Amino acid sequence: MNRDEEFDLFEKIIVDEGYVSKKQMESCLPFIEMGRSEGLALDQVCEVLAGDGFLPADSVQDILTKVRSGPASLESEPEQEQAAPEPEPAPEPEPESTAAESLTTPESTPEPAVSLASVEVRKGDTHLNTLLRQARLQGVSDLHISVGLAPAIRRDGKLEFLDLPAATAEETRSWLKEIFTEEEAAKFERDLELDFSYTPTITERYRVNAFWDRHGAAASFRIVRDHIPTVEELGLPKPVKKLTDYRQGLVLVTGPAGSGKSTTLAALISLINHDRKEHIITIEDPVEYIHQSDQALVNHRQVGENTNSFASALRAALREDPDVIMVGEMRDLETISMAISAAETGHLVFGTLHTRGATRTVDRILDVFPPKEQAQIRTMVSESLRGIISQQLIPRKDGKGRALAMEILMMTPAAANLIRDARTFQLRSTMQTGKKFGMKLMDDSLVELVESGTIEPKEAFIRAENPQNLLKYMQK
Repeated sequence: MNRDEEFDLFEKIIVDEGYVSKKQMESCLPFIEMGRSEGLALDQVCEVLAGDGFLPADSVQDILTKVRSGPASLESEPEQEQAAPEPEPAPEPEPESTAAESLTTPESTPEPAVSLASVEVRKGDTHLNTLLRQARLQGVSDLHISVGLAPAIRRDGKLEFLDLPAATAEETRSWLKEIFTEEEAAKFERDLELDFSYTPTITERYRVNAFWDRHGAAASFRIVRDHIPTVEELGLPKPVKKLTDYRQGLVLVTGPAGSGKSTTLAALISLINHDRKEHIITIEDPVEYIHQSDQALVNHRQVGENTNSFASALRAALREDPDVIMVGEMRDLETISMAISAAETGHLVFGTLHTRGATRTVDRILDVFPPKEQAQIRTMVSESLRGIISQQLIPRKDGKGRALAMEILMMTPAAANLIRDARTFQLRSTMQTGKKFGMKLMDDSLVELVESGTIEPKEAFIRAENPQNLLKYMQK
């Protein structure tokens, strides 16, 4: 049996024998077709499908055995099975390989283009997919489409409009229709906005927010890298890495939108996945980085698709025997309350908040609770909190990407007492004197980046908690 026959038989078996429904098969096909074109073994494709929850993991070996045995129903007509597919795929690989050539060989030009001025729409691909792949190649973080404007990309935190015609209302709507499932299209029309993940191929994944503005349909695409960076690759300091050693407690990663919170969390979860034999549950809206189970068992749950809300998923998680829980965003009172309860009952909980600085983060958590509960919550937070990482991404002086500035609060008896006694305003002093415990103020991190020549003083000045600390560098 040749490779194409093996893939054809695999598609037939998983549908005919009920491993996936016909609707689920629509989601599986992009992964399978990418496996064919990229020369992946069927075992690898099965591993990806099982890791993403499309195939039951305990059935993979059974499916592979059936494929390699070959059912009699297909063996009876070998010639027809081989002859039919040959003419049809012939025209398709040509444009795909041509597109792949231009997308996967950035070395052919010494420097990336300042903008995507000549994006070519190729046969067999959609205009939107072409834009997304070119944006991925350029190393940008986001792609935006809006009616009446050219598509825009975010490079190193700055927005750039592409040298392309302005999109019409019909175009933006048709682009989104191309990537919506039937359920997503109906929800978008009903709710007027939608968070979802888009995975056109095995190697491409995007976090998408589609919405309506006064001109028509629009969307923002966050490009999720296919490689989960390690703690070392991100340059995270050792104290941050040590936060994964706890078996119980609450760890928060905070910062404004686009500050790399999801990437930092993914690196920490990946570290646990590869080092500990534990059960990890992630709750996200939508799921971004996909962790293939290694030493740990990893379950991904997407709000709106696999669960109704963060709070309900957290409540259910307490009965699912987890060791580690990752909450993509702690948005409301119920979610925050459940996360603190989970941390108190013997789980290691990671979460994110859109706050700047460790002190503001603690205040934000406490302030969502009614005044009569404040004393109790302060005690609970002081006992369960293990650390807060607050971060910013700042354009580098050499123009090559962005540098990471971090504020780190490690929970010590002194810090816990300040939270319990409602003296969070003194946490900055504790961080200033707690460097031996791995603590660091954001201003100190900014000064280090300026002194090393990594960022411009003016970039640090506008992001500092106390700009006076940067004045002497501004005067140079």
